[in-house]
Amino acid sequence: MSSSFDCTLTMFFCRSQIPDWIVLGKMEPSSMEVNATKLEFCQDYPPLSIISAAKIAGVSITIDPCLTSGSVPTLHLGSGDFIHGVNTILRYIARAASGSILYGEDAIQAAHVDQWLEYAPLILSGSEFEAACSFLDGYLVSRTFLVGYGLSVADIVLWSNLTGTGQRWESLRRSKKYQNLVRWFNSIAVEFAYALDEVTAAYVGKRGIGKSPAPSLKEKMPGLKENTSGHEIDLPGAKVGEVCVRFAPEPSGYLHIGHAKAALLNKYFAERYKGRVVVRFDDTNPSKESNEFVENVLKDIETLGVKYDVVTYTSDYFPKLMEMAQCLIKQGKAYVDDTPKEQMRSERMDGVESKCRNSTVEENLSLWNEMVNGTKRGTQCCLRGKLDMHDPNKSLRDPVYYRCNPDPHHRVGSKYKVYPTYDFACPFVDALEGVTHALRSSEYHDRNAQYYRILKDMGLRRVEIYEFSRLNMVYTVLSKRKLLWFVQNKKVEDWTDARFPTVQGIVRRGLKIEALIQFILEQGASKNLNLMEWDKLWTINKKIVDPVCGRHTAVLKEQHVLLTLTNGPEEPFVRILPRHKKYEGAGKKATTFANRIWLEYADASAISTGEEVTLMDWGNAIIKEIKTDNGIITQLVGELHLDGSVKMTKLKLTWLSVIEDLVCLSLVDFDYLINKKKLEEDENFLDNLNPCTRREALALGDPNMRNVKRGEVIQLERKGYYRCDVPFIRSSKPIVLFAIPDGRQKSTSLVSGA
Repeated sequence: MSSSFDCTLTMFFCRSQIPDWIVLGKMEPSSMEVNATKLEFCQDYPPLSIISAAKIAGVSITIDPCLTSGSVPTLHLGSGDFIHGVNTILRYIARAASGSILYGEDAIQAAHVDQWLEYAPLILSGSEFEAACSFLDGYLVSRTFLVGYGLSVADIVLWSNLTGTGQRWESLRRSKKYQNLVRWFNSIAVEFAYALDEVTAAYVGKRGIGKSPAPSLKEKMPGLKENTSGHEIDLPGAKVGEVCVRFAPEPSGYLHIGHAKAALLNKYFAERYKGRVVVRFDDTNPSKESNEFVENVLKDIETLGVKYDVVTYTSDYFPKLMEMAQCLIKQGKAYVDDTPKEQMRSERMDGVESKCRNSTVEENLSLWNEMVNGTKRGTQCCLRGKLDMHDPNKSLRDPVYYRCNPDPHHRVGSKYKVYPTYDFACPFVDALEGVTHALRSSEYHDRNAQYYRILKDMGLRRVEIYEFSRLNMVYTVLSKRKLLWFVQNKKVEDWTDARFPTVQGIVRRGLKIEALIQFILEQGASKNLNLMEWDKLWTINKKIVDPVCGRHTAVLKEQHVLLTLTNGPEEPFVRILPRHKKYEGAGKKATTFANRIWLEYADASAISTGEEVTLMDWGNAIIKEIKTDNGIITQLVGELHLDGSVKMTKLKLTWLSVIEDLVCLSLVDFDYLINKKKLEEDENFLDNLNPCTRREALALGDPNMRNVKRGEVIQLERKGYYRCDVPFIRSSKPIVLFAIPDGRQKSTSLVSGA
C-alpha cells in the first residue's frame, strides 16, 4: 500500500488511546423498532456485514438470495418501504437499535463509523490486501474497537470483510504476522459468537472460514452455560489427540484467582484437543517453598475441577538439569560468573559483557564444582547462559541459569547446594515431559525469545508458547510475596482469609466455583490486558446462589426495638413456611408468631404514629404508640390488621418473635486490603493499605439457623447474602456469617468500623 494512501487513511481515523483495562462485553440483543421483513441479495455475494449486524442487534429478517449478479442488497420493511445498499442498510440497523452504540456514542464517533463503512471494503480488496492488514495492525495497537469503547457496525464490517476473503485472511491469521489485528478479530469472534458463528456456518462454513480444527467444548465446563460463547480459539499447530499442556505453579503460596485462570485455560485446551494436562510444581526455590503449599495447591486444583494426568516436580529432574548445565559449559554456551549482583544487573541493562564471559571451559568447570559443593567461593558465583549481551531484548543478555542456595529443599532436603532458575528449568522440563504448548501470561512476552533460544542451545525440540492476559483485579495484590507479608504480619488470619484473592479465600467469602469458572472462561484466552472489577464476579455469583439459597431473618442485637401487638396471639404459635418461596429444594422452616416481636431500630425510627406497616410473612399492623426516652425509641405499641392490603403499605418489615430459642449471630463484613484501585509498578503497596478491612456486628437470628451448615449460603431478609463460616455449636457461641457481595456496590463492602 502506498504511503500516500496510508496517510490519507490515517487522517480519517481517530487516534484516541483506549485504556488497557477496557474489555469486551457481550451485547445482549436489543429491543428493536426495526420492522424489516426481508433481505434480498445475490446468492454469490451474501452481505455478511448486514446479516451479522442484524444477528447482533437482534433484528429478525428473512433471507432471500434472489437477486441477480451485480444487484445491490435490498431491505424490505413491513411498512412497504425498502432500503438499497450495504452501508445504507447498516446505518439503518445501527440507528434503529434501541440502547446500543452500534453507530457510535456521539456525532463524532458516528462520522468515524461512516468513514470505516466507506473504506473497510476498499482497503481489503485488490492486490494490496496484506499492506492493508499491516495498516490495520498498527491502528489496533492500543485499541479494543475501531471506534470508541464499544462494538460498532465499523467492527462488524471489517470483521465480515476479513472473514469473506477466505483462506487469504486465514493464512495470515495463522502466521502471527499481524498480532494486533488477529487479537481484535478473535476478540470480536469470541464475544459475539452467538451471532457470528451462525452466519459463518451458513455462508462461509463450507470454505472453513473461522472454524476450528478441533471439536467444540460447549457445556464441557461446569457453570459454563448460555452466557458464554461457543467460539473456539486455536492453539498454533495443535492436533487433536496430540496436545499436552502443563500447569506449573510454584509451591510458595496458595493458588489465587490469577492462577485459577491459568489452570482453567489449561483444562480447556486439553479437553478441547483431547490431550493431556501435567501439573508440575516448579520447586526451584527452597527458601520460599513447603509441603503445606504443595498440599493446598493440589486441593485448590481439585476445587477448580481440573483433571490432570500426572503430578510432577521440577526437583524430579535436578540430576538431568545439572547434567545439561555441565554440558552447556563444556560446549561454551554457559559460564560461571562471580560479578556482584548489583553490578551484574547494571551491566545487563547497559549491554556490558562480564569479565568472566570469556573464561576457559576448564575455569568454568572448576568454579561450577565449587558451586555444586556449596563452598564459600562457590556461593559467590552463578551460572549464566552465553547468549547475546547486545540484543535489544534484555532477557537474552546472558540470563542466570543456576544459583547457590544453602536452604534445605522441602522434598530433597540438603542434597543440593545449587538450584536452577525458572528460565533455565522450564523449557528443559517442558521438552522432556512432552509438553506441546506452554500456556503463560503475556507479562512474560519479552522472555519468549529467551525460552526458544535456551531450547535451541540445549538441542531440544520446540515447545510452542501460547500467551494469555494476566488477570488483574481492582484493589487487589496478587503477588505471593505481598500476600505472604499480610500473613506473616497477621493482617489476615492465614492464606484462606476471606479478604484474600486466593481460591480458598474467595470460596470462604461465599463465591461459588461455578461463578469463578464462568467469570474466567468468559474472558477466554484473550491477550488484552484486563483490570477486572470484582462486582462482575459477584454479580455472576448472585445469579447462582439467589435461586436456591434459604431465607432467614435476623435483627441487630444492639439496635432492636420491642413492638407489642395488643391483639396479637395470647400464646405463641408456629407455622411451617418454605425457606425459599420459589425453590422447594431449600426445605422448610418453623416460624413462631407472638404478641411481642423485635424490629430493627432503623425500621422503628422510620414509622409514624398511626401508620400501617406490613410484617413480612404475617400481615399488616397499625402502630398506635411510639415510646421514647430522650429522643431514643424504646418501644412501639400496635395492633394487627391482617385484612389490610400489603400493596398499600410503604414499609415491609422483618421481625422476630421474642422467644428464648433465638440464636446469636456474628455478622462479619469485609473490605479490600488496599485502598487504591490500581497500584503502579513503582508504588509500594504498604503505602496504600486499607486501615479498616473487617467489621463485626452481633445479631439475633431465627431458631432455624441452628441447622445451617458450615459453608452453606443463606439470605438474611433485607440484609443480603451470607456464608456460614462457623455453624451453631452452643447457645453461648454465636454463628459466624460472612457477608457476600452482590455486585451492586462499588467496593466489596461498606465497612466503616475497625
